[in-house]
Amino acid sequence: MLEINKTAIGIAAGLAGTLFIGYCIYFDNKRRSDPDYKKKVRERRRKNRKNGNNARGGLPNLNDHEAIERYFLQEIQMGETLIARGDFESGVEHLANALVVCGQPARLLQVLQTTLPPQVFAMLILKMQEFGNRSSGETEEVPKIVSANQSDMAPVGMNSSAGGVIIDDLE
Repeated sequence: MLEINKTAIGIAAGLAGTLFIGYCIYFDNKRRSDPDYKKKVRERRRKNRKNGNNARGGLPNLNDHEAIERYFLQEIQMGETLIARGDFESGVEHLANALVVCGQPARLLQVLQTTLPPQVFAMLILKMQEFGNRSSGETEEVPKIVSANQSDMAPVGMNSSAGGVIIDDLE
């Protein structure tokens, strides 16, 4: 009698599993046959792109140190490659992503300041200010850079004649 109960339980579990999988297939088919399905998917993807979320899922899990390190190195490498090809805007965006997850952003900024052309570094500062504005909701403050002699202050991009660029205001 005990064997029949085990068999009956096995059959019932198999039947329940089959019904569940059948329901999933039915529901998925019904969802995909909806005429607005593709439109909704495209809108959601556009919205994610517009909000700055990339297709790879955005930032890595901040609790996983190895994932952060991989992401950081990937973004630095991609940024350097794009800047070397002349695609400054995309390269700066990748460098800014790396700065967001960097453990020592001030030190990385110092390194980037010495290695990047002044105009590209100014673009990076603007991008970081944009990230800061998104998180704090402020949009009126403009980052400043100062020439190497620190005699005059100008908004980023206006001081292209200065050989060295020094960060004056970064938050």
